[in-house]
Amino acid sequence: MKKVRIDIVSDVVCPWCIIGYQRLELALATLADKIDADIHWHPFELNPAMGPAGQNLREHLQEKYGSTLEESISARENLTKLGEEAGFLFHFFDDMRIYNTRKAHQLLMWSSSEGKQFELQMALFRAYFSEQKDISDDEQLIECATAVGLDPEVAKMVITDQSWAGTVAHTEHQWLEAGIHAVPAIIINQKHLISGAQTPDLLISALEQITLNTH
Repeated sequence: MKKVRIDIVSDVVCPWCIIGYQRLELALATLADKIDADIHWHPFELNPAMGPAGQNLREHLQEKYGSTLEESISARENLTKLGEEAGFLFHFFDDMRIYNTRKAHQLLMWSSSEGKQFELQMALFRAYFSEQKDISDDEQLIECATAVGLDPEVAKMVITDQSWAGTVAHTEHQWLEAGIHAVPAIIINQKHLISGAQTPDLLISALEQITLNTH
């Protein structure tokens, strides 16, 4: 068994990030007898300047990328299908909004020291994409934290503490300095970058090449 460190830079409102992770899980399941993966999640904000009310998702994508309504409908259908194939439920709806994720990342950073980062990461992806929740809302965030066994009082403190916000911003800046400008970004053993939500087959091939053929 090879011990492999995997760092994932992602945002919890990025559909490709959860698809990419689910595909990575499928790849790791295939290599379960060869690779023991140690996974660490890192913050990336797609919209750090997003206001507290968020923005209609379709309107946001139209402004940011020029997406038409037809393209939006097609993209959501495609993501839903790819999610199903990878084992994740997307539940898009017409009035869906995109939110500021700084507080979510503050909680995720703290949850790492509590040994609950993976559980919280998945809970936040589900809350936003499957359960139609506002993951910029303090109460929703505390609810997610509590559901995975984190202390709600400490969670409340973490999301209102500016020093945690500063730590997230600093970490994000470090990843930008390292050349990460799009997510998901998967880094194997701290030196091999896999960009985007690659297929399980490609991930299996990459993991085998990187970790099993090195001497």
